[in-house]
Amino acid sequence: MTATVTSTSAQPAPTGITFPDGFVWGTATASYQIEGAAREDGRGPSIWDTFSRTPGKVFAGHTGDVACDHYHRYAEDVALMADLNLGAYRFSVAWPRIRPDGTGPVNTRGLDFYDRLTDELLSKGIDPVVTLYHWDLPQTLEDRGGWTVRETAEAFAEYAQVVFGRLGDRVGTWTTLNEPWCSAYLGYGNGIHAPGRQDPAGSLAAVHHLNLAHGLAARALRSAGARNISITLNPCEVSPLDPANPADVAAARIIDGVANRIFFDPILRGHYPADVLEHVSRITDLSFIKDGDEEIINAPIDVLGINFYTPSYVSAKPGQPAALDYPGSEGIAFRKPVGPVTDMGWQIEPESLTRLLTRIHRDYPGTPLMITENGAAYPEGVHDPLRIEYVDAHLRACHDALAAGVDLRGYFAWSLMDNFEWAEGYAKRFGIVHVDYTTQQRVLKDSAKWYREVIRRNGLE
Repeated sequence: MTATVTSTSAQPAPTGITFPDGFVWGTATASYQIEGAAREDGRGPSIWDTFSRTPGKVFAGHTGDVACDHYHRYAEDVALMADLNLGAYRFSVAWPRIRPDGTGPVNTRGLDFYDRLTDELLSKGIDPVVTLYHWDLPQTLEDRGGWTVRETAEAFAEYAQVVFGRLGDRVGTWTTLNEPWCSAYLGYGNGIHAPGRQDPAGSLAAVHHLNLAHGLAARALRSAGARNISITLNPCEVSPLDPANPADVAAARIIDGVANRIFFDPILRGHYPADVLEHVSRITDLSFIKDGDEEIINAPIDVLGINFYTPSYVSAKPGQPAALDYPGSEGIAFRKPVGPVTDMGWQIEPESLTRLLTRIHRDYPGTPLMITENGAAYPEGVHDPLRIEYVDAHLRACHDALAAGVDLRGYFAWSLMDNFEWAEGYAKRFGIVHVDYTTQQRVLKDSAKWYREVIRRNGLE
């Protein structure tokens, strides 16, 4: 397989570590988090428009109505990307902009925006990497069952074809879904994300229909001529708290099943793991899995996107109630973070990224990988040494994985700029570009200037 996107030419690092020639350097964003213009040019409401207006769901009642106003300021933002020497930019398309009710007439004004954005990126030598779904489901589809019903998967494949029909002549890399774990378990399991349901059985139906949506869309895109197809997962790097304790090892195996293998195996092997199906059948009857579905989900991909932020450690704890975002996890406890944490309270452990990448390489050989999100939230302003330290350490972890033989093709920093951080609203800042939400002024943080030098060197000092 070939690399999925091209990178900028880069000079090798004179000292320190150097990444392979052609290694892709980019940043990533998501439509609802940055675009704003929530009611402009025919855009319909998404589940996040509804959820953010539900009292108590999002910090301080924040919404994405304006966000970073990227819809109007995209040219300014692309200029920033060019200044940073980015080789690629991963952005998502808002389904409600394209088909406001999910399945009906196509809104050409929505397509026009992504057309302009794509051309602007290409004019600056930046490869557009399109994610078709980053959580902003049209509200009308949710009203008809959302990801718990098969119709949504079928509608997604149709929407994917519409977007490809407009942008396919210029976009080389197509990512179907971003983090279906979050869409299923945070949206339908514990309800802390849109649409805010708490339904363990429904969350498992959502897992399957998201997997099916990926397979249907991947096949449709390939038939239409897409060159490189991907999906982005956020695997749980889960370890037993005591590796010598068989009960802790068994607990980690259960969490790995419902968090990771329930996605990895049908996508990359063509079937759900038998132990996972047996485990979750206690929660739901699995009648939503139809004959032929697993074959559809197993549509070939060219690269697997990996989003990574923090590890997990689990132990057996009889009597512990199940975590709603891990169906069937009763009797399992998650260790609280130890050591340094980010502003999200997430434990910092770069070596766990190396473990995750080498595990995927070992268990699913021949699968090219891309870090499609990695970064940290900190309350620092423009001067952000902790973010630089975090990214530096995780890039070194990536290099360790490369040295171990992992086929890792690139790295996308999360995020280009501060933005609407889902249920956290505007309280958490992940950007390497600072955004003043009152004036919409963008200012490069120290981390952005540092990252620009990393790209120039194609390595670290």
